[in-house]
Amino acid sequence: MTMMEPDMALAESLFAQLRADSFDGVGITRDTYGPGEQAAHDLLAQTARDLGLEIRRDAALNLYLTLPGQDRQAPAVMTGSHLDSVPRGGNYDGAAGVVAGMAVLAGWVRAGVRPARDVTVMGVRAEESAWFPVSYVGSKAAFGLLDAAALAARRADTQRALSDHLATLGGNPQAVARGEAALRPEALDCFVELHIEQGPVLIGEGDTLGVVTGICGSHRYRQAQVLGRYAHSGAAPRGHRSDAVVALATLIARLQDAWRDMEAAGHELTLTFGQVYTDAQQADFSKVPGQVSFCVDIRSRDTNSLRQMDAHVQGIAAELEAAHGVRFDWGATSGSQPAIMDERLQAALHAAADAIGAPSRSMPSGAGHDAATFSNQGVPTAMLFVRNAHGSHNPDEALDMRDFTAATRVLGQVLGLRAGIARAGAPIAS
Repeated sequence: MTMMEPDMALAESLFAQLRADSFDGVGITRDTYGPGEQAAHDLLAQTARDLGLEIRRDAALNLYLTLPGQDRQAPAVMTGSHLDSVPRGGNYDGAAGVVAGMAVLAGWVRAGVRPARDVTVMGVRAEESAWFPVSYVGSKAAFGLLDAAALAARRADTQRALSDHLATLGGNPQAVARGEAALRPEALDCFVELHIEQGPVLIGEGDTLGVVTGICGSHRYRQAQVLGRYAHSGAAPRGHRSDAVVALATLIARLQDAWRDMEAAGHELTLTFGQVYTDAQQADFSKVPGQVSFCVDIRSRDTNSLRQMDAHVQGIAAELEAAHGVRFDWGATSGSQPAIMDERLQAALHAAADAIGAPSRSMPSGAGHDAATFSNQGVPTAMLFVRNAHGSHNPDEALDMRDFTAATRVLGQVLGLRAGIARAGAPIAS
């Protein structure tokens, strides 16, 4: 091992403490702008304090942990990810990227290495939109892009506004609403985010690491409904029904066909109906359902594919309204823009993986990540996936520490190159 190996003992300790602080009896819950996420931020800040790093928070309470460089005015190298989780999720989604960055900096600190430019690990707030119906809250706020409407969004469980949660923890929602930016694209050399893979590709193909080519954008209907008419299940003949469930089932079936046709035509996208439910108080075994709620999540790296699938959604729904005597109420929409990863950074990640013998492959990210915000602001951006059994957003995330060590070494090598460290243990002279 070289003198600049990442501190993997620290990484294991951080993972263990994060789990201890946020285990809910079933999985991991680090609630956005709540006690769970805050405990994680406090832990990482204390770790940075112990290492002698600079600690800064912005108006949205994003956390910046910096090893100062020789030239404090040069654009900074940045890595990191989010520290919140979905309810009853896993311990590694998001947190792995922050822990990896801290392990790299800890190794440098203990080796006495000072980079040519600042290197910052960012603990991003509020990436998981399961809590608030807004994509990339923390990273958008960091660039001054989060508007007043987003701050008014209510958390799914507490029904308190985002601004209220932020203020309670000591943030400044007024400054966020004014668009006061903590980050400027021209002040950043790059952003590299390490993250567990959230699907089965790397495990299935036998690769350890994935170098992300692009991040999918999304178009979402979070609170849609089909409104029909309740009727007696025995007394209402088929031709006299306005059955909301049948209308929605037909929509789902026809959109599966549309999705298949689009894939055959070369489109790359996904379509998901993640929630479908009738009113527990009104629906009944002996009633024709007059209302059903659902959500739609469309994702693609191509905005044209997003628009085309949404056109199918709206066109088919209009036909079904006439055929079934129902009405589709779509509610508010939300979504995010696709993002392309920097080709030079992709090549550097592949080269670093090759150098340590870690099998890697190029692949898209179907899930959204804060790296998309950085890329769309013009910052050279890359993502490194590390394989993970059992997917993510569930308690069974299973990150092998040998794989994580390989990924952290690759991350450290690329950060070092960008920060002015020519090779392990040898800083470039200023």
